[in-house]
Formats: sequence, structure tokens, C-alpha cells
Amino acid sequence: MTVGIRTGDTSTKERARQKTTMPDLLITTPESLQLLLSSKGYDKVFKDCSAIVVDEWHELLGTKRGVQMELGVSRLKSICPKLRIWGISATIGNLEQARQVLLGPETEAYQNSVLIKAKLNKKITVKSIIPKEMETFPWRGHLGLRLLEEVVPIINSSKTTLLFTNTRSQCEIWFQKILEKHPEYAGEMAMHHGSVNKETRLWVEQAIRNETLKAVVCTSSLDLGVDFAPVETVVQIGGPKGVARFLQRAGRSGHQPGKESVIHFLPTHAMELIEASAMQQAVKDAAVEDRIPYLNSFDVLLQYLTTLAVSDGFYPKEIYREIKQTFCYQAVTEDQWQWLLNFLVMGSQSLKTYDEYQKVEVEEDGKFKVNNRGIAMRHRFQIGTIVGDASIAVRYQKGGYIGSIEEYFISKLAPGDVFTFAGRNLEFIRIKGMQAHVRNSSKRTSKVPSWMGGRLSFSAQMSQLLRQELYTAELPTAKQSKEIKSLAPMFKKQREESLVPKPNEFLIETFKTRDGYHHIFYPFEGRGVHEAMSSLLAYRISLLSPITCSLAYNDYGFELLSDKPIAIQDVLDNNLLTAEYMLSDLQKSLNSNEMARRKFRDIAVISGMVFTGYPDKGIKMKHLQSSSQLLFDVFKDFEDDNLLYQQAFTETFEHQLEEGRLRMALERIAVQQIVWKQCKNPTPFSFPIITDRLREKLSNEKLAERIRRMTKILTK
Repeated sequence: MTVGIRTGDTSTKERARQKTTMPDLLITTPESLQLLLSSKGYDKVFKDCSAIVVDEWHELLGTKRGVQMELGVSRLKSICPKLRIWGISATIGNLEQARQVLLGPETEAYQNSVLIKAKLNKKITVKSIIPKEMETFPWRGHLGLRLLEEVVPIINSSKTTLLFTNTRSQCEIWFQKILEKHPEYAGEMAMHHGSVNKETRLWVEQAIRNETLKAVVCTSSLDLGVDFAPVETVVQIGGPKGVARFLQRAGRSGHQPGKESVIHFLPTHAMELIEASAMQQAVKDAAVEDRIPYLNSFDVLLQYLTTLAVSDGFYPKEIYREIKQTFCYQAVTEDQWQWLLNFLVMGSQSLKTYDEYQKVEVEEDGKFKVNNRGIAMRHRFQIGTIVGDASIAVRYQKGGYIGSIEEYFISKLAPGDVFTFAGRNLEFIRIKGMQAHVRNSSKRTSKVPSWMGGRLSFSAQMSQLLRQELYTAELPTAKQSKEIKSLAPMFKKQREESLVPKPNEFLIETFKTRDGYHHIFYPFEGRGVHEAMSSLLAYRISLLSPITCSLAYNDYGFELLSDKPIAIQDVLDNNLLTAEYMLSDLQKSLNSNEMARRKFRDIAVISGMVFTGYPDKGIKMKHLQSSSQLLFDVFKDFEDDNLLYQQAFTETFEHQLEEGRLRMALERIAVQQIVWKQCKNPTPFSFPIITDRLREKLSNEKLAERIRRMTKILTK
């Protein structure tokens, strides 16, 4: 059999060869499949295609890449008479829905499909690394590196260990610190994350297979599809925030049938040990998250229709029939379809006087076609649904490529600043085009790039497990996990000032410090839900009495900090934690216009309204932002029924603020007994939230010093 690969890295020569004779097996990505559909005569290329296999379907489902896949499959079904479709997935809760999304809900393919589920009793062992001394006042981030020496024996006793971190910056810090303390690992240890250049990543993956590396510090870049037999041990640094992600990482060790997977959990602050305990429960119950599929992503549909118009053109009637059979577009109405077709031909209502938005021509026989070569070329450059913050290539002055960093980090650096990246200390020289020039530096530094993906929030499944574990703190010791037992000093301190909530209780704490009046609420629902809930509550309180407060939140709770006390009794009497009128209050409370405006940037890029530039001549993020903001404002003032403008709001509420979860959380609180504790001092539960707010203002050294002083006063 001949096997070919087609991704963004495939050479032009190889692509041309594939066009004339396709290999028996082609391994590709959703984006590359769309690119193939944008080439003339694609129906001849695919006519003998007999099967399409979608691997890691759970990773695509719930993203716009999954929507691209649905559209690609809908086209292949029409042009390949013998097509069979396979979906492969490991960790997913809503299996039945996943099958529906892949095959199309009402289709023959779905009706004739079979679900094959393996009953493998995979043994997964979770071992928590419990600190010798347990702090009573936890705060985010500092405990992790204190436990560095606990990781060394784990690395030494295994052939190869993967250390998973949640963020690229955490990955950089751990790699540096381990080498600093243990220079003997030099040459036997590597780092792997999505911003490190491709050659280095491939070298690391090969070195793991050859068993030449003792340890690799990595991010989710090694979560998926990478099968390494030699990995014996996995260490998870910090809470993974989701059950599926944790199980996926655990499965990287002992990656053979019948072998045990061992994962060590290293907390970055004490409360994460509750997460560790919850994870063990999840492994026992095989509880995994659902992935929520997108509906009516008009931006992806417009991109797809342009793709078809660029290749051989399309007849609306035929394509409308196909897209109506997909999960994402099953509810598209005749009117919406007409609007989309008009948009392709004229641009939207308010833009129709501008030629640049008129991409597609309607030929005499009714076929929609792009005849302008420039438009076709620009469109091919921009196929895809991943719109990151603009990346800037990091290169040595003499030309060696190191990797890429998001623009917003680089924009904060002044020439001469030293930062850590890809395991090296680099001095920033200047920005030229979309490249940052650097040289090696021997100076020590505390600047580590942070990436926008760093703020992961709990999944719904994880929040529920976490609450169940937390409630066990009130059970007899014999019924507690060793992690919960190890937190006894923290719970004891918590009870002195306040209480540890039981399943039917909702805890509110208030106290005063020199920063002002603190009001802390504990829904234990994850950062994303707390962001929305804190804004909602602050808005409702401001309707009772004018008050300004700053908000802070983490995965456990949120804080309203104000310069005068909030009357909590009024909050309870007026039932401000209700799900009634939630949506309209949310829209007023959050800067929902601003959030939708940011979301709209991605929609404008995906739908092709804004061009991101040619390779090596990228357009700066601020220019992209301002072009899309301009369009957003035009639609807001003159065309608020524009489908793409409306989509920005829908996505903000459904995907970013998880409106459904927020509603369920408020309904749960409504039936709980509300316990309001007026405390004299901050409590162990509130401490991580307060210190997180300080983090925004202080450097790491000053923060650590300030927290030490606070802890000293509180533990007297």
C-alpha cells in the first residue's frame, strides 16, 4: 500500500504528485481536506475514495475544526458513492451525540451506523505527591516548585518520564529550574510545546522512542495521538481542569494493552489536592466530559462555500441539501441561506458598495463561482478556523529560527530585556517585520512568555467531582481519601474562622483588610462560570445601592472587593442569586459588547471578511483588530440583523460564558441553604483568591514576600 501525508508542511512537489495519483492512504487534517476541495477537479481526485477515518474525534467535536470536518464529509458523501465513515475516540461523555455529529443526525449513514465500544479494564493508578509540611493558607503557583525534589526520585526510577504542565510558560519554568538544580540531566532532558520549532519537536519525539531521554517537560502538545511505548511514568503538574485531559495524559504511560498506567499528581497549591482526590474518583467511575458541538457557525459555512466557488463552483440547491444534513446546519432556514448567498455575491447589506466584499459571481446557469485569481489565492491562504493571537517568529540575529511567541508578550519587551524561551535565556534586540531578533544571554531572568491559553477553567464534570470530594471533609476520617486527610490542618484552620460547606450549603464569607471590604462566594463551579456570576451579582447589587467593586475569581469561588461593606442580608432578601432574567442582566453587567467584539475578530477572519496577510507578511494583530472592530461597529449601527454580528453574541454567551452551566449553578444555589460567615480574618479558602488579585500588581519576588507576611500574621 502507498501512504501519503498532506499537512501545512507538505512540499509543493509532493502536493502536485498527489493531485495526479493519490496514495492508497492519505493522512491529513481538516484544513488540508478543505484545501483539496478548493482545487479544480477535486471530484475526480476523490471519486474512488472508499473510506474516511476521523481519529481523535473528541478533540475536533466542540470546535470549529469539527464543523469543517462535518462540511467536508457532507461533500465527500455526495461525490464518493462507496464511502464508509469511521470515527475513533477515546475519552468522551456524549458518545451518541458524537456519532450523530459525525454522520449527520437524520442521514442514512447515521441510521445504518454501528457503535463499537471496547470494554477494556485499563488500570490507571493516580499517586499524589503530598508535601511533608502542609500549609494552612494555600496560594496558586508557589507549592509546585517547592516539591521539585520530590520529582527527582520519580525521574530516576523510570526509563522515561513525561512531566505535563498546563501552560507553555509553566513548561519553560520547570525545565529551567530542574536543570538549574540538577545539571546532571543536561542532554537527557528536553522540552516540548506548540511554540517550539518543528525540528526540535520531532527530534524530541524520536528521542523518546529511542529511549535516549530521561525526562520531557511538555504541554498538551504531547497529549494526542503520540504513541510512545518506552514512557513508564507521567507526572501532572497542577490540576488538569478536566477529566478527559487527565485520562488522556495518564494513558501516555504504559501505552500497551494490559499494562498499568501510572500518573503522579503534583499540586501547585494545597487546594489542588482536592482535585487529585476527585481525579481518583473519576478514574474509578470512568466519568468523562461531554463535548458541546457548535450550531449555526455561519463563518465556517461562508468559508466553505467560498472554497467550493474557488474550485469548480457550486449550485446552491445541491449544496443546501447537503449542508441541511449536517448536525451544525440542520436548522438553517431558507431565509438565512439566501442571506449567506447574497453575502458571497454582494457583501452584506451595509457593505455592498465596496468591491472587495464581492467575491463570488453567479454564472448564467446559476452556478456560483470565483473567477478572480487574486481572490482565489487569498482565500486558499486563509483556509482554517484557528485564529490565535498573532504569532511573531523568534530568530537569532544570524538567522536561526527558535520558535514563535504571541505578539502581545513581545510588544511589552524593550530592547535589552532578557526572557526565557525554548529553554534558553534570550536577549531581545528588535522587531523587524513579523520577527523578533534575539541573542543568547547569560543574565538570569524572571520573564517567561505567557500564552493566552493559560487560563484554563474547570469542566462541568470536574466541578461536580470537586464538590463531591470537598464534602467528604466533613465525613469520619476512615471514609476520606489520603489527599483529603492530608489537608486536615487547612480544614481545621478554615473551621476556626468559618466552615467547610456540606452538600446542602452555600458559603459566603465577609471580612475587612487594609485593601477594603471582601465579600467572597463559593460556588465551586470553575473560573469561567465565576467570571460571569461575579459580574452578574455585582451588577444586581449596584441596582440596590450604588457601589463600585473590583472582581477576582478562581476555580473555587469569586470575590467582590469594595471600599464600603455590601449588605449581604439585602442580597439574600432580594434573591439576587436567581436564574430569573439572567440573560438580560448578564448582557447589561458584562461588557458583552466588548466581549462580542473580540469574538467577532475571529468570525471576521474565518468568514474571509478580513484578510490576515500572506505568509511571512502577516498583518499585525492591532490592524486585524481594528479592521474587524470597524466592521463590528458598522453592523451594530446599521445592520444589527447581520448573521455574523449576531453569531458573535451567541458564541460569547454559549461558549465563553457557558450560559447553560451558569443557569444550572444558580438553580443549584437556589435550593441550598445559604451560610453567611462574618470573619475577622481571611480564611484558607479565600486566601488563593485574594493573593491572585495581588499577582496582577506585584512582581513575583514582592508577591512572595507580601504573602509570607500575610501568612505570618494569620497563623499566629
